[in-house]
Amino acid sequence: MCPGSRMDSLVAAVLLLLGVSVCSTASGLGQRWPVPYRRFDHRPKSDPYCQAKYTFCPSGYADGSIPLMKNEDTIEVLRLQAPVWEFKYGDLLGHFKIMHDAIGFRSSITGKNYTAEWYELFQLGNCTFPHLRADVEEPFWCNQGAACFYEGIDDLHWTSYGTLVPVAAISGTMFNEMAKWIKEDNRTGIYYETWTVQESVGDNSSVWFDSYDCSKFVLRTYQKLSELGATFKKGIQTNYTRLFLYSGEPVYLGNESSIFGTPGNKSLTTAIHKFYFPYRPHQSFKELLLSIADIYGKVVIDKTFYLYYNFEYWYLPMKSPYIKIIYEEIPLPSR
Repeated sequence: MCPGSRMDSLVAAVLLLLGVSVCSTASGLGQRWPVPYRRFDHRPKSDPYCQAKYTFCPSGYADGSIPLMKNEDTIEVLRLQAPVWEFKYGDLLGHFKIMHDAIGFRSSITGKNYTAEWYELFQLGNCTFPHLRADVEEPFWCNQGAACFYEGIDDLHWTSYGTLVPVAAISGTMFNEMAKWIKEDNRTGIYYETWTVQESVGDNSSVWFDSYDCSKFVLRTYQKLSELGATFKKGIQTNYTRLFLYSGEPVYLGNESSIFGTPGNKSLTTAIHKFYFPYRPHQSFKELLLSIADIYGKVVIDKTFYLYYNFEYWYLPMKSPYIKIIYEEIPLPSR
């Protein structure tokens, strides 16, 4: 789970209120589970309507480049983890194991440090729930995510309440190959997905949808380094924050044009609008309390959730425990 506005605070409040603890048929026969994350051939330009409260990657390289390392260099790879919104709330969300992940690199030749992380362009709330605009029939989403690479490692940020631990050493050649892969991964994987959706708690449960967030970027990068020949240290425990929804088999509803276009589905349009309305930004404190109660009623009592994935909508028949935050151990790659 990764950093982020007022809507983000609502997301956090809802997770806690719904008792989050730390610890029918789809579109047709032969539906593949989990639904594969859709990739693209380019990253689209952001809509001007989508504005971030905090600038994305403010100290990153403007052209998206990653410096080349000398082939004979030895690069130390560092595991970085800190509580989400640590810059604003300190260790508060760390107590609930709601953490943000990144990777650090340190060159033995130049002594320079670098940080690579993947997170939301427009903060977590905008990536998790849409905006409902009076002049637009379909819900409007600002849910791009992207990689950020910049020089330096903020040691105080990662060590105050989190983790800064060496996990591997790679050659400059491996680093340069990894850099090429990061650029391609970033070009084709353009949107953020908050939720992992599965049938029940347990290792053997069916997974309907997988998340695509900061921790998954770290895991993908570790795996790529392993494929390039990196050997990771043993005996280092690595846990990651994952947000789970629990539901019966999802029901495919359609894409934006089939639901909100002409002729569309008016009853489904109304239902989706009502579902997302409580997540609107800029609410007063009284409105916020009413929205939390409304969310609890829809998810827990009505057992309903509408998921937007791959630019398509799915109905989730929710099941107990409905929502959980799990600080899950996922070992480093081994060869």
